[in-house]
Amino acid sequence: MGDVLARAMWERYEPVHSLVYFTPEARRAADEAGLRGFWMGYFAMRAAPLGPVSAPVVTSCFYVFHRDRVARALPDAWRYAAPAEVLAARQRAIDAAMTRLYGRDAVTASAMAEAADLAWEAAAAADTAGRVLGAANQALDRPGAPHLRLWQALTTLREHRGDGHVAVLVAHGLGPVAAMVLKAAAGESDPALLREGRRWDPADWRAAETELRERGRLDDEGRLTPAGAAVHTDVEAGTDAAAEQPWARLGRDATARLAGLLEPLARTVLKAGLIPAGNPVGLTGTLWNASRRPAGQE
Repeated sequence: MGDVLARAMWERYEPVHSLVYFTPEARRAADEAGLRGFWMGYFAMRAAPLGPVSAPVVTSCFYVFHRDRVARALPDAWRYAAPAEVLAARQRAIDAAMTRLYGRDAVTASAMAEAADLAWEAAAAADTAGRVLGAANQALDRPGAPHLRLWQALTTLREHRGDGHVAVLVAHGLGPVAAMVLKAAAGESDPALLREGRRWDPADWRAAETELRERGRLDDEGRLTPAGAAVHTDVEAGTDAAAEQPWARLGRDATARLAGLLEPLARTVLKAGLIPAGNPVGLTGTLWNASRRPAGQE
């Protein structure tokens, strides 16, 4: 096993998980459930496994959002749709999105069922101690349809990894805005997309930049210093290490098989252009770069 494998798996499951954020089916399902606007749908659908939680809890779990962004959506969302109703809407959205993108034959194929069962085994084996979002998703019922089972398992693994990432950021003394500034300076995400999407004021962003300069992690041009690059590398390596355990439990051969089954699914999402350039999650690996090349240059 190893950290490299954990990252390779993330690059293959993150695009599939991200269907819940970037597809029209997700927005439509949220609207039909009575949720109001993109951000209410986002926070309610992602937080629904936790139950009818308050804004401070979600601000803590999601880490990088300004509390006012979250408070505009929660707890109001639960007045329009209970968490169980939101979870049902989320599943309907994924059903429709995956069927449209991959085709009816693909979502009912034996390969989809095999991928779903392998991913579910890894997700069920994930140690969720101290990982609130991972634990909440792991506790959900096992869907019967293979593509829905696959998506839920990948979402559990994704939130498990995200919980670990937050722990690594806290251990490095990187607050929400500083973490985003560091990510943007590393070229993983667009700074304006991060700041505006997460609703931080320019003053907050500048304050984080100043803090990182004072700590020797950014230069006067806003670029990573060698010390800043080392911190970024440490954070990513720590995140990968914290995400290794489910794959160690699944085993090398089964993990490699799952990676092979996930790769065409991830490529389909990336080729569809659903995930924006400079995306907030920082997808910059081989599959992402290949999806940006003109046809015939893969």
